[in-house]
Amino acid sequence: MIEEMIVITNNTLCIEKLKNKEKVKSIIFVNGSLMDVLIKVRDTIHKGHVLLTHPLMSSVKPNETYYKTVCVSQTRNNKVDIDSLMIIEDSIITVEKLLKNSFKPVWNKDVLEDFRYIDCDIINSIFS
Repeated sequence: MIEEMIVITNNTLCIEKLKNKEKVKSIIFVNGSLMDVLIKVRDTIHKGHVLLTHPLMSSVKPNETYYKTVCVSQTRNNKVDIDSLMIIEDSIITVEKLLKNSFKPVWNKDVLEDFRYIDCDIINSIFS
């Protein structure tokens, strides 16, 4: 059974697709990059929420997409979940490394739309 969650995303398509899902209690839109989403997730974990989806799930590399959607628990614990914190910190380090060491192309509107769809499809699969 899927628990109640908060969705953190920079993908407007995910907002539309997930806003009526029973277990989605709130959606936090990050008006920024993939890295901005990961930082917001880390901040949320520091407040006691638990990571429900891996920040780097899928075979799409972080330097090859712009959009990211991550789910954290709706409920807050009185302490930081160390496993969640380690996963998000490792994910941030991985993304920093990939962005620093690789060419980041400027994507046209059609490619960005494809990335938006892929991200949404991946996160929507947890509800199947």
